[in-house]
Amino acid sequence: MTIQTTDRAANWAARYSDRMSRVRASEIRELLKLLDQPDILSFAGGIPDPGLFPAEQIQAGYDAILGDAALSRQALQYSVSEGYLPLRQWIAERMTRDGMPCEPHNIMLTAGSQQALDLIGKLFVSPDDTVVVARPTYLGALQAFNGYQPAYRDLPEGALADPASADLPHGALGYFVPDFANPTGVSLTLEEREGVLALAERLDWALVEDAAYRELRFQGEPAPTLLGLDIAQSDGIDNARTLFLGTLSKTLSPALRIGWVCGPKAVIEKLVLLKQGADLHVSTINQMVAHRAVSEGYDQHLHRLRGAYGAKARVMLAALERVMPEGVTWSRPEGGMFVWIDLPEGVDGAALLARAIEEERVAFVPGAPFYAEVQKANAIRLSYSLPTDAQIEEGVARIARLIRKVMAEAK
Repeated sequence: MTIQTTDRAANWAARYSDRMSRVRASEIRELLKLLDQPDILSFAGGIPDPGLFPAEQIQAGYDAILGDAALSRQALQYSVSEGYLPLRQWIAERMTRDGMPCEPHNIMLTAGSQQALDLIGKLFVSPDDTVVVARPTYLGALQAFNGYQPAYRDLPEGALADPASADLPHGALGYFVPDFANPTGVSLTLEEREGVLALAERLDWALVEDAAYRELRFQGEPAPTLLGLDIAQSDGIDNARTLFLGTLSKTLSPALRIGWVCGPKAVIEKLVLLKQGADLHVSTINQMVAHRAVSEGYDQHLHRLRGAYGAKARVMLAALERVMPEGVTWSRPEGGMFVWIDLPEGVDGAALLARAIEEERVAFVPGAPFYAEVQKANAIRLSYSLPTDAQIEEGVARIARLIRKVMAEAK
């Protein structure tokens, strides 16, 4: 018997759930494929510099664990969904020192903080529920929430300065990156953080604080976290409305896939149930290796990262100041991995990218995908974390040259 296969792909498509209509490929993940082309200078991915990975320390951790009969049996076995207790204890102690008093039972380890976003979407977002986000916001958060079919609202300009009058819905989920936000590199001031909490209190929001870049401050003084302010106002973490997402991907290694979510115990217990259904638990041996790595000289390692990324940021900002044409503006981050560039009206970031790859062999991320509700086309994101100083200067010069050409053609 011959099986007809010509319509099989269409038959699969007819069976997909409604939520798949909201799922799109990541612009950034697609651009990362360009890294395989050696002549492309890429500012696209927010990728840590592999030269800064503590590879020897991680290797020593694996060797020590696998070389010990008792530890290796534990490391290679299934584990609890909440995560490796010694690592959760270390995280709780560190967060407490950062003004967020909590206990290990307030923490669940995840496969990077990206998984935490997905599980939070699954727990809190039903079709047409409102998710309020900054304008622009982290593309990965939009991807994580999209599968649960939310209705997005951009945070209106001025809402944090005047939270009592902001026209926004009750009962929403609010997502914010207060420190060195992806994509802009901009941080919320203390007053703006207090405005977020005032909005959440007035409108009964649950808040998600994505702190992926908080540890990478290379300039200025840190502000308290949303969760820390919330705990102080709420008399304890179990009364708070904020979930804090942390990760070791930007500081230790993304390959270990170690992130965490911290919040009220009642919420963590529900997330644990969802984690069990998703993948049971994070790799046990990776959790144990990560714990060894952060327990020995982690602050010195962070000092090295901050120095390296701060130096690269200064090179990029100086290059932008030197070569960009009038009418182009950019953010000036004090930490993290990104600079956000606002282009003159009429210069489309996606069209600029296509020409940049073809004519200048340089890549970046167009700004439009970072907008949830109303897109803005005349912006791009540059990451300075991976390229060398010389590549940063050359790449910025190429982009500036192309922008000048596009602006001249538009006249």
